[in-house]
Amino acid sequence: MLLVFDWGGTSVKYGLWNGEELLKTSSFKTPTNYETLKEKMMEVKNNYSDVNISGISISAPGVVDVEQQVIRGISAIPYIHHFNIFTDLSDYFSLPVTIENDANCAGLAEVYRGVAKDKKDVLFVVVGTGVGGAIFQNGQLKKGAHLYGGEFGLMILDHGETFSNLGTAVRMAERFCQRKSLPVGSVSGEEIFALGEAGDKIAAEEVEKFYTYLSQGLYSLQFTLDPEVIVLGGGVSQKNGLVEELSKRVTDLCVEKGLTDINPEIVACQYKNDANLIGAAVNFFMNN
Repeated sequence: MLLVFDWGGTSVKYGLWNGEELLKTSSFKTPTNYETLKEKMMEVKNNYSDVNISGISISAPGVVDVEQQVIRGISAIPYIHHFNIFTDLSDYFSLPVTIENDANCAGLAEVYRGVAKDKKDVLFVVVGTGVGGAIFQNGQLKKGAHLYGGEFGLMILDHGETFSNLGTAVRMAERFCQRKSLPVGSVSGEEIFALGEAGDKIAAEEVEKFYTYLSQGLYSLQFTLDPEVIVLGGGVSQKNGLVEELSKRVTDLCVEKGLTDINPEIVACQYKNDANLIGAAVNFFMNN
């Protein structure tokens, strides 16, 4: 049995992986320091004392450098960076430990067990607070020379503004609040969609911007790798009609540019909130 963790800025999710499914999943609030994080993880392990745990695998934020065994860059959990965290955790638990970037883990779940199973060239695009993702070529995760492969949100889309700043429902809601002189965060993306459908002019304008920017970003990504399929992750990916609307808009952009011999395929992810945990398990068995 494998013990899997998903480190997030707000909470740490965890569960057991038996080779086929997640069991006994739960979570705890993300601690404010590394020692407490380790102690909480050990508590979880000890709570499974009736289970033979063969290893631990972690989905983590940041630039995970497996070769150097460090998490580079920055993230919402600042204390996990810039030291040999792999060896430290392996020694602490006396078990094999693997760590991979959270977006890469979610992508692994979809490519090896989810909607992109049996596909070779896949882009996994996570649309959350920002835009991230993972690249799969010939069925293999491609992290790039500097491990920034899949950081799609850094693409510049419009007047110096990045994909992350423009193409998410979170940013859509922020723009709406600013235009309405409301506290940022007081209205959700889901509420903006509903307001737009109900006839609110500003909400409708911001929904249109959201679709325009997201479809432009996906169009550009289609012609970077030319994947068989683009898999959308993040909460907004489950919105009714979203995939159909984006597919239409990306196809329209292709036609507009005279690219009538291609019809990009866009699908929503399968595993939703469990993707990072399942992908962490996949990553463990790929590396052990």
